[in-house]
Amino acid sequence: MPTAPALPPLTLITGDEELLVSRALRRATAAARAADPDVDVREYATESLDPAALLDLSSPSLFGESRLAVVRLTSSVEDVVRDAILALVATAGDGYSLVVVHPGGTTGKRVVEACKDAQAATVSCTGPAGLKGMRLAEYLQSFVAAEMEALGYRLPREAAEALIDAVGSDLRELAAACSQLAADTGGAVDEAAVRRYFSGHAEVTGFDLADRAMEGNVSAALAALRTALHGGLDPVLVVSALGRQLRAVARVASAGRGSPDDIARHLGMHPFAVKKTQKQMRGWTPESLTRAYGVVAIADAEVKGGGTDPVFAVERAVRLVAECGAAR
Repeated sequence: MPTAPALPPLTLITGDEELLVSRALRRATAAARAADPDVDVREYATESLDPAALLDLSSPSLFGESRLAVVRLTSSVEDVVRDAILALVATAGDGYSLVVVHPGGTTGKRVVEACKDAQAATVSCTGPAGLKGMRLAEYLQSFVAAEMEALGYRLPREAAEALIDAVGSDLRELAAACSQLAADTGGAVDEAAVRRYFSGHAEVTGFDLADRAMEGNVSAALAALRTALHGGLDPVLVVSALGRQLRAVARVASAGRGSPDDIARHLGMHPFAVKKTQKQMRGWTPESLTRAYGVVAIADAEVKGGGTDPVFAVERAVRLVAECGAAR
């Protein structure tokens, strides 16, 4: 069994993606406990930190046990707290290890600079927030590929795109999806396996039937709807999926001509989603989109309490949107 790497005396974790931050902290704790199973681990948030607690940490231990302090720089860092942290940074490794977590921005800037000056081991935990277009697509593809590789499997690009399209950009959900795929498919993961495995996922099922409606396939859309409702899909999610698909068609159509990658960069969409939308939008007109929008708006009000029968409302919406698509 591989041993955990040694924990540096000073570590700086930067970034706002909590999944990655929590993983980095687990690794730091594991390394500290591998060196000393009785290590004293303490975590502090600067918004509620008593500087005296940090002074206690830097005092000699009565029983000689090793100590690990995790300090999270939050939105509020008083001068006296900052100075106490700076003192810890300066003496990290002298009886204790220190991990500083910085979420980004200007909060605790002097502490971050001091950590860097002290040659802290730096771990980047920047998430996809703020990324758009190709940068977002590349980030997510790299993330899911690394998740599957850590599980011992290779994920083809097409399967990665299908997984992102199905699950979205939330890293926790993507990580969970990778674990489930590896466990349930034995590692034989391709695009078909992703779509087959997630056919029961509420959001994906909603988008599957919305795809059929956008394509103008009335019978297939209604059949998919009946299957989804029988499986417990909430009508609200169906209406949401129809609305999102209509908005996607309108956005891509308004972007004009161009490659999927160029349009994805401009709109902040995933290129895979742009390609799919470009196929769906052929033949749709401003008039048919307007009619479909009206149908979805009425259904949205009805399934959220404005009507008496949500199932009837969503069936009518799917049928009418599909008929708009068929009349393209």
